[in-house]
Amino acid sequence: WTRIYSIIAYTPPRCRWDPEKPPEFSMALNVLFGFAGAFTVANLYYSHPILNILAEEFDVPYEKVSQIPTVMQAGYAAGLLFLCPLGDLLPRRPFVLSLVFFTATMWIGVCVTKDLAAFTAISFITAITTVTPQLMLPLVGDLAPPSKRAASLSIVTSGLLLGMLIARLLSGVLTNFTSWRNIYWLALGLQYAIFVLLWLFMPDYPSTNPDGINYFKILWSILEMLFKEPVLVQACFVTFFTAATFTCFWTTLTFLLAGAPYNYDSLTIGLFSLIGIASMFTGPFWAKYVIDRFVPLFSVILGELWCMLGICIGTYTGRITIAGPVIQAFFNDFGLQTAQIANRSAIYSIAPKARNRVNTAFMVATFCGQLVGTAAGNHLYARGGWIVSGSYSVASIGAALICCFARGPWAEGWFGWGGGWSVYKKSAQSADGKAEEKQTMGAVKADTNVVHDPEKGETQQERVNDGPTVEKGIEMLGAED
Repeated sequence: WTRIYSIIAYTPPRCRWDPEKPPEFSMALNVLFGFAGAFTVANLYYSHPILNILAEEFDVPYEKVSQIPTVMQAGYAAGLLFLCPLGDLLPRRPFVLSLVFFTATMWIGVCVTKDLAAFTAISFITAITTVTPQLMLPLVGDLAPPSKRAASLSIVTSGLLLGMLIARLLSGVLTNFTSWRNIYWLALGLQYAIFVLLWLFMPDYPSTNPDGINYFKILWSILEMLFKEPVLVQACFVTFFTAATFTCFWTTLTFLLAGAPYNYDSLTIGLFSLIGIASMFTGPFWAKYVIDRFVPLFSVILGELWCMLGICIGTYTGRITIAGPVIQAFFNDFGLQTAQIANRSAIYSIAPKARNRVNTAFMVATFCGQLVGTAAGNHLYARGGWIVSGSYSVASIGAALICCFARGPWAEGWFGWGGGWSVYKKSAQSADGKAEEKQTMGAVKADTNVVHDPEKGETQQERVNDGPTVEKGIEMLGAED
């Protein structure tokens, strides 16, 4: 194990951190982070379309294997809450590589076991450590210039949503033509491929808090932020209601398409994921040309309106024409992605050295919304059918819009529109439109007064207020060495 960790911890010369010449955050690296996010989060969703086949394989009732997705979601929630905040304390490269390698190695057990209890237990453990995407997003928030943060985040967010959908598609298609175990072997290969690519190309970024901070204080500070940061609380409420519509739709869509008047088979139903995937390729362009040019709340509201339009069309025409659910799948996914990217762009401006904790609070709210949406969708569909469950989604988006309009983009307090209604940024070089930010990536780069030359394709960033002094930055570097 010591030798394995020494290999993981080794940093190739091209990836080593040099405060005098920090590694460039390139488009290729941004795409790599998106790819890593897609095929690690996919681990949570491979089982969804094949639960009936798993029940036959393990010779158990369907109700027992239906617990597997729930157990994995519970593990993922535990990882979000207890592992992700460590991203504010530990250097990201060894932390991320250790998680990916551990998950991939444990995944071998899922591929070979013939016991349902072992399969479920290993699935739970791997779900805990499948939090790589939620470490990538705050890291991109650190690395990307604030004026281009939304465009950079959209690439990783698209990867995250892509992984959620493509896992279901690959699992359903492959299992139709081959053994169900092959999808798990494919996932194993992808995870080791991600490990190798990150080992080769992920720079060894320094910790954002090199002086250290108590782990339990990190967890406590998440709760404190929910009582101190109105932007974060607003974003959490909005994402809670919006995420509920996403899982409500995709859960009940199977029931709609499998029954009258459509009576589609599982393979055809699985192909509906391609509609959601199509919307994700438009996300980065929308982020670059819209989200990055206006205050985040404007794009959040646009995203919610896209969702509302799609849900209304799909809900009230879905039993008449297949075009209704198709339009809803595209608009709902596109609107959700727009709102999430804009919300992240806003909340990552709150506490530059605590972005992993901010992201944890945001994702816990998202996760809770997904659970509520799944439960409500199943219950309401069983009681009243497609229109009733869809009407719940309409109400959820309505609640999200109320949260959006309860507090304006320039308000300093918890409610109101103080500061005006303008949707244009006061500072084009900021993410939230208010003032230029301190660039945490790094704490070391800023502390040593390294200023990049824009003419060389790099972004000029300076620490301008109460950050650590040059002398303190030198001490930090010495401590790290």
